[in-house]
Amino acid sequence: MEKILALESTVIAHGLPFPINIDTAVELEELAAETGCSAKTVGIIAGQIKVGLSREEIVQIASRKDVLKIGTAEIPFALAKKMWAATTVSATMRIAHLNNIKVFATGGIGGVHKIDQWDVSQDLAELSRTRMIVVSAGPKSILDLRSTVEMLETFQITVVGYKTDELPAFYCKSTSIHINRVDSFEEIASIFLFKEKFNLPGAVLVFNPIPDEHAIEVEQFEEWYRLSEHDLDASSVKGKGVTPFLLSRLAHYSKGKTVRSNVELLKNNVKVACEILNQLSKMQ
Repeated sequence: MEKILALESTVIAHGLPFPINIDTAVELEELAAETGCSAKTVGIIAGQIKVGLSREEIVQIASRKDVLKIGTAEIPFALAKKMWAATTVSATMRIAHLNNIKVFATGGIGGVHKIDQWDVSQDLAELSRTRMIVVSAGPKSILDLRSTVEMLETFQITVVGYKTDELPAFYCKSTSIHINRVDSFEEIASIFLFKEKFNLPGAVLVFNPIPDEHAIEVEQFEEWYRLSEHDLDASSVKGKGVTPFLLSRLAHYSKGKTVRSNVELLKNNVKVACEILNQLSKMQ
């Protein structure tokens, strides 16, 4: 089994500020290589799907102003229009799966938003149907966490916490929401292999908490979020623009703390994902 780890490109185009986005993208691929894996960042370059962006393409994805943020539903649109596009969790999963990649490391998954209008990420639908291991630091902290967990259960997505039985929430290490705990990479690989054996659809979603030294206290995050949400209400931002807008305002109010935490949790997830991939390779 070739040990290939999928990485998304939305974090490069829309999740982190320039030039931190470029440095982080390169560092994640190098970190995977140090752990014995080959990381492939997924994106769409001028209407062509790329599984493994070159350094030049990473720089362009990170700096161009016309890069579309796409979920699975928008893949054919971006291809037909010959666009540049950054793949979210859902689009990255779909493309990686089509290329026989079984492990994917990301930052946070999308879910159910707190805002009044019904807004649910395509990530949940893709996680429910595409069988792969997805390592994440939890649902993004800006989401309605309880509703998101309820949707994960409804969609029969296999959720486990790596060395935790509490849901992590991206910047925040833990919440009061219970999830099933696993304590080894072997357990995670075994769960995935049983899903394959019985042809069960959907992901093994591994929630890997942000390291203690980079975590943000829930109360502090909520204060920054209230300010960011006020800015959102005063803006005309809707749909796919909501998450990037809120992330940028959180970075502003936290004086860059959320950006630094984002980078560290991404690195932590790549390390864990590679260890899972190494174990999966041994067991297959």
